[in-house]
Amino acid sequence: MPPSTQSAHPNRSGEPEPPTPADTGRDQTRAGDNQLDPDRLDQVRAQAAVAIAAAADLDALAVARTAHVDGRAAPLVLARRALGSLPQADRAAAGRRHNEVAESVRALYDARLAELTAERDARVLVEERVDVTLPGGRRTHGARHPITALSDRLVDVFVAMGYEVAEGPEVEHDWFNFEALNLGPDHPARSSHDTLYVDPVGSGLLLRTHTSPVQIRTLLARPLPVYVVCPGRTYRNDAVDATHSPVFGQLEGLAVDEGITMADLRGTLDVFAQALFGSGLSTRLRPSYFPFTEPSAELDVACFACRGEAARQPCRVCCDEGWIEVGGCGMVDPNVLVACGVDPARYSGFAFGMGLERAAMIRHDVREIRDFVDGDVRFGRPFGTGS
Repeated sequence: MPPSTQSAHPNRSGEPEPPTPADTGRDQTRAGDNQLDPDRLDQVRAQAAVAIAAAADLDALAVARTAHVDGRAAPLVLARRALGSLPQADRAAAGRRHNEVAESVRALYDARLAELTAERDARVLVEERVDVTLPGGRRTHGARHPITALSDRLVDVFVAMGYEVAEGPEVEHDWFNFEALNLGPDHPARSSHDTLYVDPVGSGLLLRTHTSPVQIRTLLARPLPVYVVCPGRTYRNDAVDATHSPVFGQLEGLAVDEGITMADLRGTLDVFAQALFGSGLSTRLRPSYFPFTEPSAELDVACFACRGEAARQPCRVCCDEGWIEVGGCGMVDPNVLVACGVDPARYSGFAFGMGLERAAMIRHDVREIRDFVDGDVRFGRPFGTGS
């Protein structure tokens, strides 16, 4: 009689009765017997051997492992689960048969894994071979930008003299950029022709036109005396040409203390000029005007190319003038000190500033300011920024 009819008995109406718990247990035992039957296990081993041998690479072998070795639905895994449904007396023999088949299949898998791994390694050695006899490729050696290098060099000079480095925001308020620096509302520098303002209109925000606002913030935030150097990027509404750019670097210095005089400024600028162009060069101060300094002056340095003897030999560095204009300077105007809450009757100070691009152009004989931002490797090679 078929098993399905043995587990259900017809009742008086002729319909089969539902299986009893005892019948269900007998069905599970027979299913376990079927999965652990020696012939069934031999069949599972043969199927696994064929699948493992047919795996052409490690990915295919991984699929075969999941299907036949240790995957959740692998026949050997299902057979191991069925051991618990067998009678106690039959479990030991069935377990030994299962273990023998499982170890045999695992050995086939390990052997095939070793073969495919060796084949892959041999193939990689051929495909990724490096010919050491070929000439080596040259790597481009990077370096800091010449403007950054010059700024760091000059900052180090002032730090060695006891100055501190101060920085501030590039989006600045009108008060710090103009009002506190004694530039009145009608000053031409405050027009949109020179200054880049930030929306919304009337907010008083702008892109700083110099690094002098950092000096104002320093006087407001730090106790006196103050000796700071302020490097940074600045912005002006200029058209781009050979000597002008809307974005450029500046380096400014400020010293406020008791008893500061023009003699202190002159000595500081002499050290600065020697660091920038070399020792043994003369300097001079020409009278000038800046709203935030009084008296004001322009710093000139004897030409480092012709050594100030342009009258006897043509010089394209100083245009035969014998002097190079470096930057502006002067004693801090008392109105600026008052705006920052400093008593001008007790304290005095000096300030100076210069454009980094202009200094670099003079120092390295660069004709176009645009060369600093164009990214041409031919321009960068002399500075160590090219290959």
